Amino acid sequence: MLLAVDVGNTDTVFGIWQNNKWTHIFRTRSLTEEPSFHYETNLRLHFLEANLALDKVTTTVLSSVVPPLTATIKNMLTHLFGKAPIVVGPEVYPDLKVEIEHPHEIGSDLVANAVAAFTKYNRNAVVVDFGTALTFTTVSGQGKILGVAIAPGLKTAVKALFSNTAQLPEVPLKLPESAIGKNTTHAIQAGILLGYESLVRGMITRIRRELDGDCIALATGGLSSIIDTLHGEFVEINRNLTLDGLRIIGQKIQSEAKK
Repeated sequence: MLLAVDVGNTDTVFGIWQNNKWTHIFRTRSLTEEPSFHYETNLRLHFLEANLALDKVTTTVLSSVVPPLTATIKNMLTHLFGKAPIVVGPEVYPDLKVEIEHPHEIGSDLVANAVAAFTKYNRNAVVVDFGTALTFTTVSGQGKILGVAIAPGLKTAVKALFSNTAQLPEVPLKLPESAIGKNTTHAIQAGILLGYESLVRGMITRIRRELDGDCIALATGGLSSIIDTLHGEFVEINRNLTLDGLRIIGQKIQSEAKK
């Protein structure tokens, strides 16, 4: 049994891989002020409710883009399972080269996304991750992370608008039928969601152009299904793509250690 942990800016996701599938996925808020005991208690409770045995976990893999939580979660996993987790970074998976100016600046979740895309398709690909940030990670068919583009995520954009304007309400993320808003809620939905539709489509088109048209696109992240008019752009929409990448990295390292 493998446990993959993806610590994001909003949520921390725990995924259990067994019998060649994700059998259980748990989420909890990423709270930097909470001690490791808080996360250990939550994880123990999830294992108990799912009737899972802690001692069946043979490998733990950790990705964290929240530095204050990295050591907290690492210590929790080490205490709970008796050995330190595999902590993902640009150097931990040598099969995929990172061709950017400062490799250690790239988020480990984006490395995992690139690993999953390259392993599954083995060709030029861009992974669009609809999370707290909207990211575009481009990987070549030769196994090189070529670069990343980052924009505020959908909820981040709505929250910023709501927080910085006195008369605009926070609205549900629902794609409107028209770009011409007839009320305040409709106006915000049109500006944000239809605006992001054009942003994503435009970025994918531009990346493909820079790669001479040879590039598939994949979508992941909790909001990857919100803008359904974009679905035709993607060969795959997989909310668990980051977990897939962490699993592939963990299994590879575990296999190398046995040699």
